[in-house]
Amino acid sequence: MGRLFGTDGVRGPAGTVLTAELALRLGRAAVLGAADPTDGGPAAPPRVLVVRDTRASGPMLEAAFAAGAAAVGADVRLAGVLPTPAAALLVRELGFTIAAVVSASHNPFADNGIKLFGPDGRKLPDDAEARVATLAAEPIGDGAWGTSIGAIGPLLGAREDYLRALDVRFADLDLTGRRIALDCAHGATAGVAPDAFRRRGADVVVIGDRPDGRNINDGVGSTHPGALSRTVVEHGCDVGFAFDGDGDRLLAVDHAGRAYDGDELLAIMALHLRATGRLAGGVAVTVMSNHGFGLAMAAAGIPTATTPVGDRHVVAALAERGWSLGGEQSGHIIETGFVPSGDGIASALLTLEAIGDDRLADRRAMESLPQVLVNVAVTDRDAAMEDGGLAAAIDREARGLEGRGRVLVRASGTEQLVRVMAEAPTVDEAQAVCDRLVADVPGRAG
Repeated sequence: MGRLFGTDGVRGPAGTVLTAELALRLGRAAVLGAADPTDGGPAAPPRVLVVRDTRASGPMLEAAFAAGAAAVGADVRLAGVLPTPAAALLVRELGFTIAAVVSASHNPFADNGIKLFGPDGRKLPDDAEARVATLAAEPIGDGAWGTSIGAIGPLLGAREDYLRALDVRFADLDLTGRRIALDCAHGATAGVAPDAFRRRGADVVVIGDRPDGRNINDGVGSTHPGALSRTVVEHGCDVGFAFDGDGDRLLAVDHAGRAYDGDELLAIMALHLRATGRLAGGVAVTVMSNHGFGLAMAAAGIPTATTPVGDRHVVAALAERGWSLGGEQSGHIIETGFVPSGDGIASALLTLEAIGDDRLADRRAMESLPQVLVNVAVTDRDAAMEDGGLAAAIDREARGLEGRGRVLVRASGTEQLVRVMAEAPTVDEAQAVCDRLVADVPGRAG
């Protein structure tokens, strides 16, 4: 079967890589393998929560995963279309054993994925994912639960439960008089984000809120900020926020249409939480974070920790240190006081809390070093990263930028891509470094 789990669950083209059979196997394996094998297993039938985004393949994969889980005795509740962080919140608040999110996040509609959360609201640790992957590859027999068959049914009120949790967290946030644009990427936030902001009194302008199963992330959302920028300017909005397909990350746009990435928003939040005495320790970021973020935090006396790419690594670093805030440049921002997962809606509301009556443009908390990122399609990402010629090229370019910038070359955890990134004093130099590195990536597709 090859490597099953990437940095954000199991992901691939629906119907060819992520098939109904594989989803069924994952449902079975998640129930049998997610629990710690040293604790004797659950005394009662496991309770499984399933959430999905708006992709056409979602109902098929949801049904198959639920069938696999129920076939080994689980009580499965289907919450329907909700953002990923709702699953992370509800699995903990409602006492589920495990939650599954059927989504491929920012990927095109033809892809889909399954990511798993434990009862603490965090994505499964590596050892649990390894157990699930092993079990998913085994022949399906009677299983550890014998002939016991579980139930499958809806989870009523899940949407309101998630909105109510946001109401409690941001009870003091008054957005009356603010015109705010939201881009819901035709994804999972379309049915909840507008209400979350209107409940705070905002005048909301919404785009990307008409999912048809095939238009998720298509020219909209956090990976296509141009649509939001135009909307903000055309409608005279104070600020805009774009979510990705499953709602676990965001990008912001100020009144003039300038986009702000996760690093910039995280810096604003960190300074705000520190000023109000609510920042526990420091901030955890990934190796993709701009060097300017670290400089800004150092100037403010806020410690930082750096992790591998993936919000699960950020969450682990926060738990290890007892910190509460972290995130990724891509827009995954985690504030563990609310939920131990990236949450685009909560992050947008926290940004508004942080800027108060000011404009986003007035709260520049860091200066970014020019950065260029190139995604190189390859036939085998692992083989490309093991190539000696590429390693030598990385070393050459890193030495050339020593003290002035940096390079980072890594395999995507979800796609057959090698991501090449360079930071340098100028955009031209960063682009030139990327161009040279891209030329040295072996096995380029197409």
